[in-house]
Amino acid sequence: MEKDFGVVVLGGYGNFGQVIVRKLAALPGMRVWVAGRDLAKAEALARETGSQALQLDMNAADLSERLRALGAQLLISTAGPFQRQDYRVPRAAIAAGLHYVDLADARAFVCGIDELDEEARAADVLVCSGASSVPALAAAVIDELLPRFSRLDEIWHGISSSEKTPGTSTLAAVLDYCGKPFQQWRDGRWQAVYGWQDLARHDFPAPLGPRWVANCDIPDLQLFAARYPSVRTVRFSAGVGLRITQFGTWALSWLVRFGLLRSAVPLTHFLHRRAVALESFGDGRSGMFLRLRGLDQAGAALELCWELLAEQNDGPNIPCMAAVALARKLAAGSLSARGAMPCMGLLSQDEYLAELAELSIGSTLRQL
Repeated sequence: MEKDFGVVVLGGYGNFGQVIVRKLAALPGMRVWVAGRDLAKAEALARETGSQALQLDMNAADLSERLRALGAQLLISTAGPFQRQDYRVPRAAIAAGLHYVDLADARAFVCGIDELDEEARAADVLVCSGASSVPALAAAVIDELLPRFSRLDEIWHGISSSEKTPGTSTLAAVLDYCGKPFQQWRDGRWQAVYGWQDLARHDFPAPLGPRWVANCDIPDLQLFAARYPSVRTVRFSAGVGLRITQFGTWALSWLVRFGLLRSAVPLTHFLHRRAVALESFGDGRSGMFLRLRGLDQAGAALELCWELLAEQNDGPNIPCMAAVALARKLAAGSLSARGAMPCMGLLSQDEYLAELAELSIGSTLRQL
């Protein structure tokens, strides 16, 4: 089949970008560009996947002109961290007439994307931020389970990763709020909590078992409080399978909180090297959980727990599949949404999980 739907993957040779490029390049009807500042890395992956390499700097003044000249239809940005980014990349995509999707997990970036709504609608394109496990997959699961509740009171969801170390940009994003306060919706009001504190244990089904998680600042905390108005508490926690890394980061958070360390971000490369050195001690398993509490349709207490379990270090594929599913729907003409918005309500749970079908990943639902 002629490849007639063009997708530019910015940061395409990075950890998440590679997953997206490989998946899209294998789909019929997709023409993929591996884009980034390092042309040699882009060319290496392009040769391997049958894609095209593109040297592209997100800060270039002529970004929109270069995108327009390609004749592509979609720009997927994996070029984080998004915590310090402005909207120059999605604005360039809009100006070039391309749809835009990113994997951002930065709260302000994702929650503020609707400021581009008027521009995106005028260009008849979709601008979608946060196409990842959160908020995209989490919202899809909640939306599917919501009819079982007459009132939803509490959302607690979290991710426990395997020992596989993320890229330095992802790690820097986490360390940016380690030990620092941010607002969380608790008991019907906004309260300050501290990053990587409030340690809690979630017991996954075997073979994953118990994992420790702690506070993380993500867009869901703000988005879900507005999307599900009856909810009085929205909480997100994250962690890693190796307890030495988990509790080490928790200890680091106290140094920042007490002012002994201004920020953990300058330690990113040091901690990244140490985490990589410890990878051989991991089990390759990761998981995501979503616990919902409220009342069922008969008015009785109801608590449901949805879990996603990944083995063989397949977990890093999970955040990438929202972008793949959106690209598939846009190429098929089955996604009519236009404008700028966080990635909620655009994918069903089944559409998301279908992209993971060939991996060692499965989901379960149980009543607690």
